[in-house]
Amino acid sequence: MGRGLFQPLHLLVIFAIALLVFGPKKLPELGKGLGEAIRGFRDSLREGESTPPAQPPGATAPPDAKSPVEHPEQPKN
Repeated sequence: MGRGLFQPLHLLVIFAIALLVFGPKKLPELGKGLGEAIRGFRDSLREGESTPPAQPPGATAPPDAKSPVEHPEQPKN
């Protein structure tokens, strides 16, 4: 019982129930759509890894460490 969630017999039962629910004509279309969705998801993950993250609009680059930040002089009491 504890060997795995999807044993071959379990997969056959799931496939038989899906065949009864969706019918023999609709099942290949569902499989094709699921395969295309997974493929598109993987492609988008690969594309996201190859491109650097973009800065959000309005974001500025961090200030350069070499240039001093100008602050107005505060009067001394």
